[in-house]
Amino acid sequence: MTYFEFLNEHGITLLLGTVTTVKVLVCSMILYVIISMIFGLMRLSKNLVIQGIATVYIEFFRGTSLLVQLFWAYYVLPFFGISLEAFTAGVVALGLNFGAYGAEIVRAGILAIHKGQREAAESIGLKPDRVMNLVILPQARRVIIPPLTSQYLNLTKNSSLAIAIGYMDLVATLGGISLNQTGREMETMVLVLLIYLCISLSISSLMNWYNYRVKLVDR
Repeated sequence: MTYFEFLNEHGITLLLGTVTTVKVLVCSMILYVIISMIFGLMRLSKNLVIQGIATVYIEFFRGTSLLVQLFWAYYVLPFFGISLEAFTAGVVALGLNFGAYGAEIVRAGILAIHKGQREAAESIGLKPDRVMNLVILPQARRVIIPPLTSQYLNLTKNSSLAIAIGYMDLVATLGGISLNQTGREMETMVLVLLIYLCISLSISSLMNWYNYRVKLVDR
């Protein structure tokens, strides 16, 4: 069986697996960015309770395995009355895990801005929230965006772990169903590898384009 024959026979499985993979990626990326911004700012709060909550969250999710977090979201939460489908559990676990790393990126980016910028803005009567939105974040984004978006590539690769909780992504469909039906290990694994590579290269191209656009705006 040639690659073209394999694609012709398992094209629908390939398409469905790719769509489900992209679906979980997009949703978890959105959640990741939102969590990163919220907890990154919470980490810098002068309120010790808010700062403490953010610190506990960040240290917990950075200090434990993503695979274990997936198991918790899918298998353990139902014991507490929270039942999640495989897709939702995957999105939540991926978003929370990468959000912990993203929060530290946001915090580091904000801290990279010299405190004189904040002092100058406050001296002309701007309130703290206006200082953050109008002065600090616009300057910090050139520090925050490259590493924050680079995590998209890691998220793309780690999304394949969702197979552990039964989510029918590319690995489960093409690398599981098609492989079991045909026994063609080489064809299935090469296709899985190439599709993940294409997704990663597409994300990387978008990242580079966006970073370029940001630089043009900042000038």
